[in-house]
Amino acid sequence: MTSQRTTEELEQRVSSLEEQNAELAAKIKWYEEQFRLSKQRQFGASSEKTNAGQLELPLFNEVEISADPKVEEPTVETITYQRKKAKGERDLKLEKLPKEMIHYSLPVEQQVCSCCQGDLHEMTTEVRRELKVIPAEVKVVEHVQSVYACRRCERESIETPIVKANMPKPVFPKSLASPSAMAYIMNQKYVEGLPLYRQEQQFARLGVSLSRQTIANWVIYGATTWLQLIFDRMYQLLMERDHLHADETTLQVLREPGRAATATSYLWLYRSGQGTSPIVLFDYQQTRASKHPKKFLSPFKGYLHVDGYAGYNGIPNVKLVGCWAHARRKFDEALKALPEQERTKDVLAKQGLQFCNRLFAIEKEIKPLSFEERYQVRLEKSRPILDAFSAWLRQQTPKVLPKSALGQAIKYCRNQWGKLEVYLEDGRLEIDNNRSERSIKPFVIGRKNWIFANSPKGAKASALTYSIIETAKENGLNPYHYLKVLFEELPNLDTTNEKTIDQLLPWSETLPEHCYVKTDN
Repeated sequence: MTSQRTTEELEQRVSSLEEQNAELAAKIKWYEEQFRLSKQRQFGASSEKTNAGQLELPLFNEVEISADPKVEEPTVETITYQRKKAKGERDLKLEKLPKEMIHYSLPVEQQVCSCCQGDLHEMTTEVRRELKVIPAEVKVVEHVQSVYACRRCERESIETPIVKANMPKPVFPKSLASPSAMAYIMNQKYVEGLPLYRQEQQFARLGVSLSRQTIANWVIYGATTWLQLIFDRMYQLLMERDHLHADETTLQVLREPGRAATATSYLWLYRSGQGTSPIVLFDYQQTRASKHPKKFLSPFKGYLHVDGYAGYNGIPNVKLVGCWAHARRKFDEALKALPEQERTKDVLAKQGLQFCNRLFAIEKEIKPLSFEERYQVRLEKSRPILDAFSAWLRQQTPKVLPKSALGQAIKYCRNQWGKLEVYLEDGRLEIDNNRSERSIKPFVIGRKNWIFANSPKGAKASALTYSIIETAKENGLNPYHYLKVLFEELPNLDTTNEKTIDQLLPWSETLPEHCYVKTDN
């Protein structure tokens, strides 16, 4: 009896140790995956692109592989042709820039032939081109307003009519701020990523003493007084669209009432999808709570492209469209988490990645087609791949560790599957949410330079300014010139008139020609 009990105890002990060993092995494998992913993020290439046919490791011996002694060196004629072609391309790039011509001629007394002493004539000219850069300079503009009165009334009447010449209203009353100065500061901060303290130093080098507090006041006033008008109108028009994109990123605001300086706030992005007149809007909020997109999108009805964040769930009258770029990224990470020698094999992570690649290959193929044609091709080609992928995901779920990188990739796809299929419903919808990620990227890059906002007012002003600037860029405008026009025009217009505001929207045909970015086309 004792022997039997001892045997049972030993078997239980062995079984328990085997379970512990399996758990420890799983943990070790997970930590190894995280370590490899950490190294990849720190030192590896950020691109997730892969070859269409197969997945390969980077070719570190590319020079040796590409070199071919049999290939002949290019001839002089070839080199000359290539140089001429490059010069033509350069001329094309310079074609639309303003030009300044400096002509060099011989003095009349030197226009004599050294051989026969006859008169020289201009046979031809040789031209050398170079770029001239004009640095920023600051001038004081004095607006002198003439005031008129009647001499006769001054002599004979009790009251004398006073008439003033027309003069544009200031963009910021009782301030040194001009439309160009305000536009320049905003462009430097939100387009070029130059923090206000560095702009303060830059102005000092130009001989102007402007504190960053003064500069910040100009930005906040310009944004909340004038840019808010454009933002509000664009918001109304954005809510009338029927397919949008959304995303969010972090923002640190130092002086939020009732919150620590280290607390994390958020900048939410909402933008239009494919179509004309792009609109990009940013919304500053203290948290990542779902109440914020619900409130912002309350007038909206239609499709909304999002990533996997649950905060977008449950918005009334909105159907969420999942992001295949996020799904693909998780399989890409699962492949990179494997030991290097395993990545070239036909592993499950590679199989999942190949399903995603096939879907993206179809999207690349149908990009030039009409929306209706895209819809039909997706039903014909993408639908079968999705069905096969869905079956593959169900088949692999019990075979992988849930917490492993591959397990997380499979779990993500299965949890998001209803949203990931939605893009098949309409040819205007996109397979991913990269459109919003591209729009939020300038803010993320700028944030690395100026790190935080000082106050909620500053954060709101930043959201407004980014909205106007990014929408302007999407519509082919030069942000500085567009902001300058807004600050020149809005103080002198009836801003309660919707039609007046519409004439200043980034896609308005009445904007001055100089607002548009000059292209080579």
